[in-house]
Amino acid sequence: MNPPNKSINFVKFELDHSELIDSEVIVEMPVSLTVNGNVWLTFMCTPIDLEAMAIGFLFNEGVITNLNDIASVHLCASGDNVDIWLYKSLKKPEKWRRTSGCTGGITFVEDQFSPVIPENGYILSASKVHKMVGDLFETQVLYRSSGGVHSSALGDGDRIRVMAEDIGRHNTLDKIAGKILLGNIELERKIMITTGRISSEMLQKSARMGASFVISRTSPSSLSIEMAERWGITLIGYARRNRFNVYTHAHRIVNASESTEDLRLVSLA
Repeated sequence: MNPPNKSINFVKFELDHSELIDSEVIVEMPVSLTVNGNVWLTFMCTPIDLEAMAIGFLFNEGVITNLNDIASVHLCASGDNVDIWLYKSLKKPEKWRRTSGCTGGITFVEDQFSPVIPENGYILSASKVHKMVGDLFETQVLYRSSGGVHSSALGDGDRIRVMAEDIGRHNTLDKIAGKILLGNIELERKIMITTGRISSEMLQKSARMGASFVISRTSPSSLSIEMAERWGITLIGYARRNRFNVYTHAHRIVNASESTEDLRLVSLA
């Protein structure tokens, strides 16, 4: 197993002096995905939770629906390939679409993908949003040790249930999807929180997992806003412990003075 970070040293300059610093840096490495004996693609990722990432990628791309579709999963000894065999035969996608992202996300899901997000949804208090953003920051183990890494988490409105870190923001959502399947985790409410920018692919992956809220510490793209509006997802950006912006379906967010409950199921019809 390859470590997720490595020791380095660098020279730090401040005004009129410099010093040698011992530190750590996040690891980025290529990991290939082999499906039914054929190499499909290569992730550029941080080498942790690799089996979950591979399984989650196939789920988020609609290749599998649950673990019953998978015959075996094997991470090779060198840690640079995840070998997955499915119970069904299928062809390798002929055309990959490169998406926006610091490590170049890829997908073959077309734009007509449409998640099943109910019109009736959950109302979330602003205080809960602040708390979940703070909880995400508290769970950032790799970020605290080396920085340079994205974090994402899936919560139920009360606490974080699944968390993942990776140099690629897209990879964190694939890892979360894989962890949900591997852990047989079922949540009545699904709220995605991430440090990464919400591109169309990030929203698509969150929707595939059934998230009705997507919260980011940075900005959404114009296309992700359009998709969230169409799919009934409340999209929140620039979220901090004390402020955030709501871009779609803002009626699902209330201030403390407007609700006596932090999280409740309501009919929006």
